[in-house]
Amino acid sequence: MGSNYFIYKLFAYEITIAESGGGVCVLSFGANPPIGFALRETCVLKEAFLQLSEYFEGKRKVCDLRINLSGTDFQKAVCGALALIPYGETKTYKEIAEMINNPKAVRAVGSALNKNPVAVFVPCHRVVSKNIKNVGYAYGKEIKNFLLSLERNSKL
Repeated sequence: MGSNYFIYKLFAYEITIAESGGGVCVLSFGANPPIGFALRETCVLKEAFLQLSEYFEGKRKVCDLRINLSGTDFQKAVCGALALIPYGETKTYKEIAEMINNPKAVRAVGSALNKNPVAVFVPCHRVVSKNIKNVGYAYGKEIKNFLLSLERNSKL
């Protein structure tokens, strides 16, 4: 099976998707080949790109892929909380910290979001500051604004 990646073009973005062990483990904006992965388009990667394309086209709210998360237990807990944020809605960093029963970990939540290896599939773009400002995003505010606007304006 191995660990594979492929770089796709979607709208104006290059997007790297990688899989390992039959599950998606990376979705990043830009051509970012993961170290030690083979450049090979697999069925898992094709399906991930299809679902991502449908999401970008406003035809899909939820991606139903096997995700292989990496990171610490805390980072995985934060990603688990992100998966519970409904399409088109947002939560604050504080709300995420409370969801994982660690209400004082607001800054740590922000750090975990920055390390989310599967952006969009685990929707870290749906987290905003308490005054609803669009704060940082690992791939820049332009992409975060695009994703939030896409969900806000979707007819789904």
